[in-house]
Amino acid sequence: MERTAFETELHKQGYAEVVDRRMEANTLNPEHAHEFDARLLVLEGAMTITAEGSERTYRAGDTFAMNAGCRHTERCGPEGARYLAGRRYAAKA
Repeated sequence: MERTAFETELHKQGYAEVVDRRMEANTLNPEHAHEFDARLLVLEGAMTITAEGSERTYRAGDTFAMNAGCRHTERCGPEGARYLAGRRYAAKA
């Protein structure tokens, strides 16, 4: 997917926060969860996400989504990764 189309989709789906982030080479973020829904577009490199007993590697052009509260790990190899992340926080009651 192309960056502009991804950002347009994010805004239509209520993702108000969009950040351009990097993971350094050979980084492992141990198991954790976020308080927001996340959608990512990998811009460079690759990252592997392990969640709900399954592992998948995403490369440049790939997108994925994760609901708030989903426990997962994030890992990247020797090339590191750069990605665009959309965050959607639940509306306060």
